[in-house]
Amino acid sequence: MAKPPLSMKPTGWFQIAWSDEIGVGAVHKMKYFGQEMVAWRAESGQLTVMNAYCEHLGAHLGYGGKVVGEVLQCPFHGWQWNQQGRNVCIPYQDRPNRGRRIRTYPVVERNESVYIWHDVEARAPFFEVPDVFADFADGASAADYYPQQRLYEPGLELHPQYVLENGVDFAHFKYVHNTPIVPVFTRHDFDEPVSYVDFTITFEGDDAQSIEDVNSGVEAINGGLGVAVTKSWGMVDNRTISAITPVDESTSDVRFMVYIGRRHGKDPVRAESRAKEVGREVIRQFEQDIEIWRHQRYSDPPGLTTDEYKGFTAIRKWAKQFYPDGIGGSAAEVYAASQKG
Repeated sequence: MAKPPLSMKPTGWFQIAWSDEIGVGAVHKMKYFGQEMVAWRAESGQLTVMNAYCEHLGAHLGYGGKVVGEVLQCPFHGWQWNQQGRNVCIPYQDRPNRGRRIRTYPVVERNESVYIWHDVEARAPFFEVPDVFADFADGASAADYYPQQRLYEPGLELHPQYVLENGVDFAHFKYVHNTPIVPVFTRHDFDEPVSYVDFTITFEGDDAQSIEDVNSGVEAINGGLGVAVTKSWGMVDNRTISAITPVDESTSDVRFMVYIGRRHGKDPVRAESRAKEVGREVIRQFEQDIEIWRHQRYSDPPGLTTDEYKGFTAIRKWAKQFYPDGIGGSAAEVYAASQKG
């Protein structure tokens, strides 16, 4: 399995689970960024994500670890670790080991998803996880949509940047999805770590003429390389979340979520059934993209057409800030420099 030319340890927010996968008292095992991790939910409902190994003798806390109130107890010798990763109890000693700490990660739960902030230098977050409802500032909420539909594809040989670049790729609709859609971009904003891409939709007729439909469009918000949310209207009122999280130096987990807008005044049973069908179709089209990405080779420099040049060069320049290996400087450094100006 070939290693991608792009770093698989970028800075940013990345989804590691869905909220309903980690109930109160649960300990959830996972591996991301080459690191074994656990997520556990305390009795209060507070969620913690930390590296998986006990700092005593290295037991994996995901295999037999137990939530006790607001702490996680190691299955090997009963050492207890709090939500900051600090040892707070050694049951056979009258004081904890204050010198040992398990690395924890900043956590946000949003849109039924669990995100962690990853940075190889453990710096604090400097942008927010995009919200598929609140960030479009149109007053919509989850109550206006049917329940979330999901896709989960673990361990695929692809990089998060492949998925983000799809957002400026107007030409693939006809060939990947077999649809006559031709996006007309109205906004490319890559000035900050959270970027924006908007487009209206035209349709290519039988005579290859473009037919504009000003009532259809898409707005996308990219929260770094790990999370993208979209709002679509016109043909289908839907919201989507795509989340790509590196597992190791070659593979990523892919999660995709769809909300279909409620149709008030319709027969509720038929309307929800139709929404499920539409949601499955949106997911099917995303699966078509996945089939391309998982066999894709990163091309640098790419052989772009004149019309492709602006979008692809802008998003690739923007993406460089999230790599900590010297490709474009770390995201935090780029952000700090922009604030000085």
